[in-house]
Amino acid sequence: MRSPRRSRRTALAALSAGVLFAVAGCGGGGDRTAKGTTGTADAKDVLLQSLASPGPGPFTASTARATASASPTGAPDAEPTSATRTVHPVSGAVPGLYGGTRSVAACDVERQTTLLTDGEDKARAFADAAGIEAVQIPGYLRSLTPVVLRADAQVTNHGYSAGSATAFQAVLQTGTAVLVDSRGMPRVRCACGNPLGPPVVADGKVAHRGERWPGYDPARIVAVEPGVKAATSLIIVDADDDTWIERVMGDSGGRDRTPDDPPPFAPDADLLFPSPGRPTESAPPDPPPSDPAPSEPEGPTDPGPAEPSDDFGDTPPEEPWEYEDEGGPDVAPEPTQVFPAEPDEPAVPDGPVEPAQPDELDEPMEAGIGDVFAG
Repeated sequence: MRSPRRSRRTALAALSAGVLFAVAGCGGGGDRTAKGTTGTADAKDVLLQSLASPGPGPFTASTARATASASPTGAPDAEPTSATRTVHPVSGAVPGLYGGTRSVAACDVERQTTLLTDGEDKARAFADAAGIEAVQIPGYLRSLTPVVLRADAQVTNHGYSAGSATAFQAVLQTGTAVLVDSRGMPRVRCACGNPLGPPVVADGKVAHRGERWPGYDPARIVAVEPGVKAATSLIIVDADDDTWIERVMGDSGGRDRTPDDPPPFAPDADLLFPSPGRPTESAPPDPPPSDPAPSEPEGPTDPGPAEPSDDFGDTPPEEPWEYEDEGGPDVAPEPTQVFPAEPDEPAVPDGPVEPAQPDELDEPMEAGIGDVFAG
């Protein structure tokens, strides 16, 4: 009878062989996947997949068409095996998340359909990973929209090995051709025919596999989330002239047009950081303050005695006072110090107006109220 310890060693050896078989399908020493059990993905182990790399266990040959790349420029980072990353969630419905070329599909959907349905095992493995039946593959692919990524994006990728799909975490480079569904989710990578799913994001240190590309920034990775509702079209950016394109869902570019209601921001706006999915518009400038019209009193009023003040540091009134005589007394009389004649005394039309409290003024005021408010 076989001992439990020997059985465990046998099972472990078989599992290790399966992992090595999956890694052997990479085609290159740099494209090593994470741990390899079918249908799982280690979030702490992420494979960097550049535009030219098909990755481990491709389902098909590439069906991506040559398009202008929006890949950022800059020197690649150093070679640490791990880094603290920041993955930004962003809605797949955000205008400008994807790009392309007007009237040109990012990948050949019909050829992709043919390649995926050629083999029964491959078709079944693809369908299992995509959550559909194998007979639904042609209709499923034709319902997707070919575009290119405009930001490095983490996804759950799937390699094909021994008749099964093996999931692993991957970051796809900006400019990667993908097929997206009606909620803006990447579903197929055109460079290898692999089915894609939402990422499994881990915080903190993550092991990076594969080669970094110029401009790769671990703090600027997006994780696409499904839009709130199914859309009938996507607003993408034309890589040729940096303008807006409205692409109908499930269309390969034949019905591309300029949107009637374009987004209220430029196509080159950095929408994803720091507020992914919520493009911020600059706040409108405050309207310039209008000059207040000079107030004209309807008639004399009696505000009561005013307290003289020697403090010129007080907040000035809304309408500043202007004094013509700069050499007058140190404390200029304020308008509230001018009082009308007492009602029981006859008014003198042509004579000076006597102030109500002459002891508070150095000399009688000869200016009328209208002169004080002039300005």
